Amino acid sequence: MAFPKVGNLAPAFSLLDQDGNSVTLKQFRDKKNVVLYFYPKAMTPGCTVQACGIRDSKKALEKADTVVLGVSPDPVARLGKFIEKQDLNFTLLSDEDHAVAEKYGAWGLKKFMGREFMGILRTSFIIGKDGRLKHVMDTVKTKSHHDDVLALIKELGL
Repeated sequence: MAFPKVGNLAPAFSLLDQDGNSVTLKQFRDKKNVVLYFYPKAMTPGCTVQACGIRDSKKALEKADTVVLGVSPDPVARLGKFIEKQDLNFTLLSDEDHAVAEKYGAWGLKKFMGREFMGILRTSFIIGKDGRLKHVMDTVKTKSHHDDVLALIKELGL
């Protein structure tokens, strides 16, 4: 599956957040830049490190007029537990049927411990206030993701 093209409008979506509220990409249009990041599973080591880095960068992201939305195939209830357990301060979205991940090219074949399976490919998308895709991060390091995102936002002049 291919990523959406940089410069085009980012694919629209409507997903439930950790509280069961509907969240759309459109609601941030003309208001905030959006970092849409796809991660495999809440409460796993790598995903926790990545989420905590974002949590700890909240002030810098706000200063950059940017909101972060984390997307995984986890059910809403699990997302709520993840937020509570790690004291996360940003929105997590449930994409149980991975339809949004597929739209963004973040669903594909993975290999782990000699096994092949379909799953979330850890990917982040930076979307401008105009709703257009500004950058695709297809190589994400969980430990430095937050710093890498902030550097890109600055570099892109968002």
